[in-house]
Parts: sequence; C-alpha cells; structure tokens
Amino acid sequence: MKVICEGLDLSDAVLKVIKAAAVKPVNPVLEGIKLKAEKDTLILTATDTELSIEKRIKADVKIEGEAVVPGRIFADFVRKINYENIEITVAEDGRLKIKYIDSEGVFQCYKKEEFPLLKAVDTAQSFTIIKKELKDLISKIAFSAALDDARPILKGILLEIDELTLTGVALDGFRLALCVKPIENSTAKMSAVIPAKSLTEIAKLLDDSEDPVTIYIQKNYLLADLKETRIVTRLLEGDFINYKQILPKDFTSTVTVNRAQIEDGIDRASLLARGDKNNLVKFDIKENLLILTSHSEIGNIREKVAAGLEGKDIVIAFNAKYFSDVLRNLSDEFIKIKFISPVSPCIVTGAQKEFEYTYLILPVRIIA
Repeated sequence: MKVICEGLDLSDAVLKVIKAAAVKPVNPVLEGIKLKAEKDTLILTATDTELSIEKRIKADVKIEGEAVVPGRIFADFVRKINYENIEITVAEDGRLKIKYIDSEGVFQCYKKEEFPLLKAVDTAQSFTIIKKELKDLISKIAFSAALDDARPILKGILLEIDELTLTGVALDGFRLALCVKPIENSTAKMSAVIPAKSLTEIAKLLDDSEDPVTIYIQKNYLLADLKETRIVTRLLEGDFINYKQILPKDFTSTVTVNRAQIEDGIDRASLLARGDKNNLVKFDIKENLLILTSHSEIGNIREKVAAGLEGKDIVIAFNAKYFSDVLRNLSDEFIKIKFISPVSPCIVTGAQKEFEYTYLILPVRIIA
C-alpha cells in the first residue's frame, strides 16, 4: 500500500474513528485502526464489535492495500503532524511508514486478517431526521441511561419511530428522560434499543446544521449514514420497560419557575449535601415561592426562588444531582415542575414546549 493524503484530513478521520476502538481488549487487533486504500480514497475503520466507525477521505492512491495500526499511539502521533502532505506506505515486512516533510515514523501492524469486517446493514427500514434535531434529542436523554450492568437493557436508549416523530426514552430506575422530535420521513413504524454509549458517539459526529441524516435499522444493528462517515452499532436485545405506564397524568401541584434561577439555586443548596449519599435538597413550595434547603454537619443553606404555583403547597426532597442533570441539558427560559405527593415522582417539562421533552424524577423520602 502507498498513499498520499492531506495531514489535516487524516488527523480528523483518525480522531473520529478512534472513539470506536476497544480499550484493553481481549483481542489486541480491536484496539487498532484499519487503513484501506482503494481508487482515490483512504478508508479508516475502528470497532470494538459493539460500535464501528468508518471514515473516508480523499487520497492519491499509488498502490492499493490495507493495514491495521495500533490505534491509540497512531492517533496521538497523527494529531501532532498536521502537515500539508503525508505519505503512508506498508512494506513487505508488514510495517507501516509515515513520511512528513523530512521525517518519518514507523509502526508495527496487526494482522489485517484478524480485523472484523464492518457489518453490512440492510437499508430496507430507515428514517430521516435533521441533524441538529437528532443531536438535541440524544443530548437531552442520554444522561438518564443506566451505567451499571444490573439491568443491561437500561444501558440503552429506546427509539420509537412513526410517520411523523422520533421518540427517545432513557431511564435508570431513579429517573426517566423522554424527548420527541419531528422527522422528515420514515419507511415504517419501528423501534430499537441502542446502547447509550453508541448514540452519544453518534451525537458527537453530528453538527448543528439543518442537513438531513438517514438512520437505518435492522434486527440487530443500526447504521447512521453521514456521507463520508458511517457508524454501525449493535442493538440491545430484550424488552424495554413500558415507560408509558410509569408516567403520571394527574397532578395536585404545578410550579412554573425560571430555569437558570432554580439551576443556580440547586447548585448552591447542594454544596453541603454532596458528601451525603442521597445528595438531599428539600423543596418547600408555597404561594409564589420555592425554598431550597440542605443541611449537613458543616452548616445549612437556604435558597429562595420566585415561582408560580397552581394547586396545593408541597414539601418534597430530591437527589440534587438528578435535578441538576436535567436542568443543565435544557435551554428554555421557564420550566414546569408537576407534583402529586411528597412520595410520588415529579415531572419536569418546558413551560412553552411542554410536549417536546419530559423528565420524571423520583423523590427521596424525608424522615421526620
């Protein structure tokens, strides 16, 4: 293999695909990045068998071929040589050489035969959505997915697609996040549970443009086609929790509050609570005032936030982190918080976009 390419193009491609390379894999080749030169293109691929990322860049291909280089060190090296032209060759002994200006680097390669093939995904079922809408949906819900392996299905995000909308849902047993976005079109109604890690990596590759992106779903895999970049991820097997049964519909109290003010108030009130296992902050809501309090051996903090209350006064407590996670992912000026009782979950929605996103947060029981 012999190929000449732009240094910036190579660096950008390597930094994109390395996100899919395995960390401390059983099979060392999964830590690698595959380089394949054909026609006028250099194709870079990395995979941990759950997530695969492929990036294509323009190149002057002198000799077609392929090689698998050690991923992390290659990425760190290429990031530091953003020169105009870089020549990559693979010698008969299997070593890869990079030439730049009057210098060069040499890398021992893995056996290319051991590198997994990128899964071919059936393109029969798909939907198309604006890039910034998909990126926003993922950012609004991914943080609510479970991190532990107690219930593997909850480490994923449920995507439900119909003719008009994409609904995303994530939950971990203490909170639930739901977001609905319009889509451009879909070939059929479908649903899938995608690892939250994979969707987060897809979001990082999306820009905030109005350009469309097409997502293909088959039985076991999802493919995001970003033209020069393709991301394939394995789907999670199993039944996702019936989230519609969890979401309450009737409330006794609804509070409208400035998002930035309550976010700052909770951050300050939780300063003393961070050493506590429950990170407890109490909400005392009456008339047009929301009082946030926290107590510890160090001291007490009491924050007052203006609020509009419809319904009954209520005193309820929450793990401050769960509320902060929600608020930092929103940009609305005002939000609504809906309550049933001091021991029932609350619902957070936008004051204006009430049906675009919904968050459910379980309270912490207050011991009298």
